[in-house]
Amino acid sequence: MSFTNRISQALHDEHGATVALMERVEQMLARGRRGGPPDKADGNVARLLSDLSSGVEAEIERHFAFEENHIFAYLEAMGDAGIGEHLTREHEAMRPIGARVAAIARAAASNGFTPAEWEEFMRLAQDLSDRMLAHVQKEEMALLPVIEENMDPETEARLYQEYVEHA
Repeated sequence: MSFTNRISQALHDEHGATVALMERVEQMLARGRRGGPPDKADGNVARLLSDLSSGVEAEIERHFAFEENHIFAYLEAMGDAGIGEHLTREHEAMRPIGARVAAIARAAASNGFTPAEWEEFMRLAQDLSDRMLAHVQKEEMALLPVIEENMDPETEARLYQEYVEHA
């Protein structure tokens, strides 16, 4: 999908990266359910753990904050606060899960998984993936089209500059 609004396109691109990351996580979880914790020395596992710790933190810090502080405020000013309120509640539920998944991934990249860490990681990473994929789908189907259809060029330019400066 392609958007003419740069904000919509940038968020869409980040959503695509998040979906791809969650798919990689789910593949690792599926293999781990059959064969136990992955080996941190495996290059693909090491890359995934690194990508997961940095990618999830970027999503739950920068991406969520930008939406809450700028996009949802814009929608509220337009008279449409409902979608922002709903998505903010989802952000609030995902933040602690994502932070813990990122922390476990970072530790596992250095030390590998203990059996208890692997169990916690599997449970939380699956929960995060399920929530994140459903959340992205909502934003793709409801939020981005509203931005695309309603945001004036001046607001787009101002918000896009804000977005780029905090990338």
